[in-house]
Amino acid sequence: MVQHFFSLGNDRIADRYIHLHPEVDPQTVRDVLAHTTKYFRWGGADLFPATTDDGVRRIIVIETNSCPSGQKSMPFGDDALEQSGYRTLLERTFVPMLKRRRLPKGGLAVLYDKNEMETSGYAAMLAEITGESVWFVPCFQNDDDLPVRFVEGVLEIRTPDGDWVPIRAAFRYVTQRPWSRIPSLTRTAILNPVVVCLSGGRNKLMAAKAYDFYNAELQSTGLMIRTPETIWDVSKNEVPLWVQRMGGIAVVKDPYSNAGQGVYTLTNERELDNFMQLDFRFDRFIVQSLVGNSGWSSQTQQGRFYHLGTMPDRRKAIYVADLRMMIGVGPDGTYPVAIYARRARKPLTSALDATTTSSWDMLGTNLSVKNEDGSWSSQSERLMLMDSRDFNQLGIGLDDLIEGYLQTVMSVAAIDKMAQQLTTQKGAFRRRLFASLNPDPAFVNDICA
Repeated sequence: MVQHFFSLGNDRIADRYIHLHPEVDPQTVRDVLAHTTKYFRWGGADLFPATTDDGVRRIIVIETNSCPSGQKSMPFGDDALEQSGYRTLLERTFVPMLKRRRLPKGGLAVLYDKNEMETSGYAAMLAEITGESVWFVPCFQNDDDLPVRFVEGVLEIRTPDGDWVPIRAAFRYVTQRPWSRIPSLTRTAILNPVVVCLSGGRNKLMAAKAYDFYNAELQSTGLMIRTPETIWDVSKNEVPLWVQRMGGIAVVKDPYSNAGQGVYTLTNERELDNFMQLDFRFDRFIVQSLVGNSGWSSQTQQGRFYHLGTMPDRRKAIYVADLRMMIGVGPDGTYPVAIYARRARKPLTSALDATTTSSWDMLGTNLSVKNEDGSWSSQSERLMLMDSRDFNQLGIGLDDLIEGYLQTVMSVAAIDKMAQQLTTQKGAFRRRLFASLNPDPAFVNDICA
């Protein structure tokens, strides 16, 4: 089924979606899938398959990631094509960037700060496609001697011999506060430029605003990005008030964290008290409605959403699972690249036990674990691949994949529109506008020049 979805193409996907949704404007659906973004050309959305009080199934966007992981977790569509989505993404999205006229002279590089296995795959594939040597460069936060620097907007990397080499184009998998060491916009072509992360690709606060602006633009078309109800620009002292407003059940997020860090599911006073005792680097949070079980979910103006969850196992246990949809954008529009799913640590219960139950164990699906020394590991035992064994456990079908794809495409387009708003015609970052949209001085000061 997943192979069939990847073979459909945007025209057939649009036709199917229009057939199932007579309320949408057909041309808008086709335009959205054919749209070529300016900055955000490689993204992945984390999606929750959910249902409403009335049993209406929805695919909900939880967050959208710039420079997402997932390639190494995608089975080959054809066992003979071992290059799989690595080649697809690089050929259809990265290589066209090399044809720009004003690129500086220099080599090619892949920058990374985690996920070395997957990122080295990109480096090897890029070398094979271009026939050039490709520098594979670590770019860790808190590294006092970074092997990268920017000179008049041109990325330079330090070789093992200590020489500095200019780079004309770079593939970036730098996900931890990338704005602290990479400028928002550069003369070196970077996939994706850091302005995408600031505009919502790694900034949940700005993403929520980008979705809202884009939904307003789509209002008359019948299309919309579906997200949990989101309250932005919330100070820490205000959090209990918003949690109470959602019925005592909510999710609080550090807008600038990723890989499952900085997300707090609050379902009782104990979890709220634990959150309030924490210290944070920045001053603003977002509060979202929580998608839970039919017996407990946040109360919102749109009603309540519940997790579909996995199919019951032999012990009749149902687990929360999300779906990661990775897409690329090329000269001909958007295309799917990879899909995987992740399940929570513990099964979903019909009732909450405030004394013993950790809601995060039932609701948190991210696999990344940050170790005490700052390194990262992954709980891959909770990974659900798109093979026949795991996919059947998800209980979703082809139309759910199409819905998830369209939601991902729209969320990427929304963040790209925000990135364009934050960029002048001369290609400079509009720092003052960003500071007004993201009123968190501590965060704005973290952005390198």
